[in-house]
Order: sequence, then structure tokens, then C-alpha cells
Amino acid sequence: MPPKPNKRHKSKRIAIFNHKGGVGKTTLTVNLAAALARLGKRVLLIDSDPQCNLTSYLIDPDVVDDMLDSSESNQGRTIWSAVQPLAEGTGDVKVVDPIETPVPRLFLVPGDIALSKYEQDLHTSWGECFQRRVRGFRGVSALSSLANSVSAANEIDFLFYDSGPNIGPLNRSILLDCDFFVIPATCDGFSVQAFKTLGRTLYEWIRDWGMVLTLAPDDVYLLPGRPTFIGHIIQRFREYSDQPAAAYRAFIPRIERGITSDIVNVLRELEKSLAPLPSTQYKLGQIKDFGRLAPEAQLQGVPLWRVGNAHESENAWALFKTVAEKVIERTDGQ
Repeated sequence: MPPKPNKRHKSKRIAIFNHKGGVGKTTLTVNLAAALARLGKRVLLIDSDPQCNLTSYLIDPDVVDDMLDSSESNQGRTIWSAVQPLAEGTGDVKVVDPIETPVPRLFLVPGDIALSKYEQDLHTSWGECFQRRVRGFRGVSALSSLANSVSAANEIDFLFYDSGPNIGPLNRSILLDCDFFVIPATCDGFSVQAFKTLGRTLYEWIRDWGMVLTLAPDDVYLLPGRPTFIGHIIQRFREYSDQPAAAYRAFIPRIERGITSDIVNVLRELEKSLAPLPSTQYKLGQIKDFGRLAPEAQLQGVPLWRVGNAHESENAWALFKTVAEKVIERTDGQ
């Protein structure tokens, strides 16, 4: 492997993020990343959720178990293998080779339950950043350093973090490293209610990191701290006559109003460029509930369009292709 780069790699980093569970975030991340790869992009997935759901989606369970068992060895290839030396104070972030998934041009840094040890230390690292201590900056930016190394070695165009459903310190570091983020939402009142907490939390993270940047010592690698909102995706609804069923359809206007008031307007209090689109243009797409296809695709470790009959496959590909093309358009030149 080549030496780690000294500057941020140009790959576009994206988080599909919502602290509310049950919104299909991991399935959406895998399929959107796979769609971008099918469109010719080189895509890296970093499984930064200690539950390792994304890794379990793409890799056989026996292989996952072996990787977890050997993650602290010299042959370790998980996310914990990479950050362990820094977390334990024995060295810097280790360069790991990503796994080549069954999807061409799609790579994976596998997750690891031991990553929770690193997350525990991030509270301290965050406080040390305000004290201008280099150790704190190195801790907060560990995953970003890993992203730089793997992206440079594999010429990555798009990078997706898969994060857990919470607003803890690990997700704070991930969002502050991302160039862009997307919010997945389901057609229920809980999704709408979650926007308020999500918007204010993002506001506080970005604002506080902006203060840190003014204090940072020279020659320290820094997270950019400016995740730009590029849209929301409504998903997991049932259809009737090619439209969301009435019970789901009633929530769509509420979701769109909540996105405007609790996400777009809140981010614009900090800086308009964090939510640059007109308020009516933030829907990236609608992904219906694919029923039996979703668990079947997960069992086989493949995108949704590689299971089911020809009609189902074509429909799934068309939906994700549309979303992927919008992601390319909205991140182009930024």
C-alpha cells in the first residue's frame, strides 16, 4: 500500500443519516452505493456502525466471524483494525485493504463491534480539541484519516459511511467529515418528530466545530465540518396503483414541511450553502417497500435489482438509478 496522504482525498463523502431507527438506512446505503458503482463510479463503503449490519449484508456470516476474530492481528482488515493503534495509544491509524464486494467497483471496510471502544474515547477527544491538544484532533479525525488512505489507494469517487441510529460522538465525527448528507424517512409520525432533534443536533455540531477550527493549532489535520444537505428519501411505503397507499401518502406533505422547517431552515441559520437548494427540491426520490425482495437480496448479499423476476428487477434498478443520478448531479463540482 502507498503511504497515507497528507491531505484530504477528493472522494465525495456522504452519510445517509437519521438518528431514528427503522428507516431502512443500511439497505438504502448499500443499494445507492451499488447503483453508483453500476453507473461507473468507484465507491467505498465504511461500516462505522458497531452493529455491523452493512458488513453482514455484503459478506458471508462465517467470513464476518473470522474477520472479527482476527481484527486485532497483523492481518486485521476491519475498521477497528485500522483505529485500534490510535485508540490504544500505540501508534497512528493503520492502513487496511478494503474488501472487494460481489458488486464491481464497490469496496468495503468491514465494521467491528470493538469500534465501540473507540467511540467511548471520543468524548475526551472532543474536549481536548477545545483545549487545542493535538491528541484530541487526531482522535476525532481517525476515521477521516482512514477514509483518506483507502480512497487514495483505490481511486475512490464516492464514499459512504454507514452509521448507527443515534446522535452520539461517533456519528458527530462522521457527519463533520462528510461533504454531503441525505436523510431517509418513513411515512409515519415518528420520522416527522425526529427532524426537530436531528436539525438542532446538526446545527450544534457544525457550530461547535466552527469554534474549534478557530482554535486549532497549525499543521493539524482537520475535519471540514460543513456537511451539505442534498435531500431526503421517502421509503418503505406500500403502493396501490403505482402510488403510495393512502395511509402512507398522507404523511408525505408532513415530511416535506418538516424537512423545510427543521432541517433546511435550521442549517441556513448557520450558512445558506449548507442547504443550497430551493426548499421544494429536496426530495431525492421515493423507494417503495420491496417486500420479499429486501430480505432475499440481503441473504444473497446483492442489490435489490439482482433478485426477483425481470419486472421487479427492472423496477428496482430504475428507482435507484434515478436517485444515484441525482446524487451525482447534486455533488458535481462541489
